[in-house]
Parts: sequence; C-alpha cells; structure tokens
Amino acid sequence: RGRTANFVLMILFGIGIMTMVASYTGVQFLGSALTFMMVYVWGRRNEDVKMSFLGFFTFHAPYLPYVMLTFSVLMGNSVTIDLIGILVGHCYYFLEYVYPLLAEVRGWRVRRILEAPAVLHWICGSYEEHQVQ
Repeated sequence: RGRTANFVLMILFGIGIMTMVASYTGVQFLGSALTFMMVYVWGRRNEDVKMSFLGFFTFHAPYLPYVMLTFSVLMGNSVTIDLIGILVGHCYYFLEYVYPLLAEVRGWRVRRILEAPAVLHWICGSYEEHQVQ
C-alpha cells in the first residue's frame, strides 16, 4: 500500500534482468518467468502463510515457486523459464529486503540499491515533497 513506484521498479527490474538473461538462453517469451519472480517475492514476504496444492499437499508460501516448478516439470515443460523467474526474484528480494538490513548492521554508506527515483514516484502519484526548514 502506497508503494506503487516500488512495484513498478520491481517489474522494470525483472523485465530488464530477464531480457538480458534471455538473450543468452534463447528464451523468447518471459511472461511465465515474470510471474515466477512475483510469486517468489510474495512467498518470501509472506513466510507464515500456509498453502494447499490440489487440496492434498500443504506447504508454506516460500515453497510455492518450487511446487509450481515441480508441477510444471511433471507436465513436461522446460525448467529454464521458471528458473529464470526464481533467480531474478531471488536477486530482487536480496537487493530490496536483505541488503538494506545488512548495510545498516555493518554501517555501509549505500543503504538501498533499489530505490525508486523521484520521477517514478511522481508518475505513480506517490511523490511527497520534503520541505526544507
């Protein structure tokens, strides 16, 4: 809520990294990979949510991408696209949620790598001017 610019940045980050990876792997459609990226980030942010797959297999949310990957492989699909999404989701999760905590604890100068620019906040309607006093 109120983080529309950060969501747009996540989508743009995923599109950019996946496009670069796809040029080396020969993958042409990355919609499924983008979905896997969002599922990975959602699962990591909601660790305590219990889920059920087909009504008989229960697990916690962080395992959802891997359950979906297993089901996709059992259906005969290639694992490449799904793994690209999981990999890019992991990179985003680390840079957005893990690295800032690590930088704060260790006293590093660069606290946040993935900060949405002010222009993106302005476009998304979440820009708040900081008044100088």
